[in-house]
Amino acid sequence: MKYKRILLKLSGEIFGGNLKYGLDPEIIDTIASEIKKVREHGVQVAVVVGGGNIFRGLSGSAAGMDRATGDYMGMLATVINALALQDALERKQIYARVQTAIEMRQIAEPFIRRKALRHMEKGRVVILAAGTGNPYFSTDTTAALRAAELDADVIIKATKVDGVYDKDPLKHKNAKKFKQLSYLMILNKGLKIMDSTAVSLCMDNHLPIIVLNLLRSGSVEKAVLGKAIGTLISKEEGTK
Repeated sequence: MKYKRILLKLSGEIFGGNLKYGLDPEIIDTIASEIKKVREHGVQVAVVVGGGNIFRGLSGSAAGMDRATGDYMGMLATVINALALQDALERKQIYARVQTAIEMRQIAEPFIRRKALRHMEKGRVVILAAGTGNPYFSTDTTAALRAAELDADVIIKATKVDGVYDKDPLKHKNAKKFKQLSYLMILNKGLKIMDSTAVSLCMDNHLPIIVLNLLRSGSVEKAVLGKAIGTLISKEEGTK
């Protein structure tokens, strides 16, 4: 294994699947299956989930809602996704714990770094929800922060696209995929992979990021084994 402890970042849109909104049970089962493949190698896994399939704070703000209120609603949406993923994992005999940045003890543990580390050491998947617990911070920033706190070897950002392109591959047939990018190239080119706060945090802590397509079977497993897949973001210069 190239990576022994990973942080998997899942966008809320993935949970919606073909439904575009809400929860798609088939997709959640697929996500759980992909995590199980990784766990079978003994890799420790933490997961940060988004909530855009249910509610996005920025959208609420654009419609006139108070931004902080919208962001708190978005944090609650991530908890719904986290509980759904926990259930799917445990149906596959993969033990999981949900930890939240906002206390809700009846349904999840509060995020405690040492406890999260202990869960992973015991083979449990730790699902981190409710962002950082603060408005104005994205779940990408949460992923970078938690990966640094939990001493993860890499952040794997699982999307519906198989890497980073110079333009939208769904709209442009001549879009070129990057095999590798530096943090500074992401920031300078304004590539919308992760927000600038998250990228800067990864750069400061020397945390590599792999962007790949979760829906291609075995993608996360290949990344963990060190095989070339998706786009690697690190301090090195980028190539196409």
